[in-house]
Amino acid sequence: MPKPGERKLQILQTLAEMLENPKGEKITTAALAARLDCSEAALYRHFASKAQMFEGLIEFIESSLFSVINQVQAEEQDGLVQVEHIVALLLRFAQKNRGMTRVLIGEALVNENERLQARINALLDKIEAALKQSLRVAATQGRVDANLDVGAPANVLLSYAIGRWQAYAKSGFAREPLAQWAQQWPMLAVAILASRSA
Repeated sequence: MPKPGERKLQILQTLAEMLENPKGEKITTAALAARLDCSEAALYRHFASKAQMFEGLIEFIESSLFSVINQVQAEEQDGLVQVEHIVALLLRFAQKNRGMTRVLIGEALVNENERLQARINALLDKIEAALKQSLRVAATQGRVDANLDVGAPANVLLSYAIGRWQAYAKSGFAREPLAQWAQQWPMLAVAILASRSA
């Protein structure tokens, strides 16, 4: 018998695997229970609702991303390199976690509790704030215009990552987020470096 914490993790992993189905059918607790070979009642011993299961996935995404973002900002001195690493992380995470990508773009949350989309929106705001912080570091280092309004490039970079996530999910996971990153980052960097304060 798996321990309660292990069983909880197993439920979340199975839910994430089911979200990897490119057809994107609505996931029911009955289908999830069948995949885990248990009753729906057994699922509800670990999670009060399906919304709570999705919240568990969102918490996993947030802790996975921010453990790396915090490490990058602590260890990398160059603000512009921090930005590059953060955006690359967003693409790499999606490429490795197909089911989580569908959560990040909100596709898996359609018809679910609206507070879940609010949680994702808050997570995206937090990522944008991290990009702004790194851009401010770059500005103090003279890597970008010292008077740059960091909100504009941070939003462009986040929108770029979301666009890559969307293309990945909508292509049935054929268009990999990192596919053209090596060519696209220099273009994004040039746009940031050319930016001036409004």
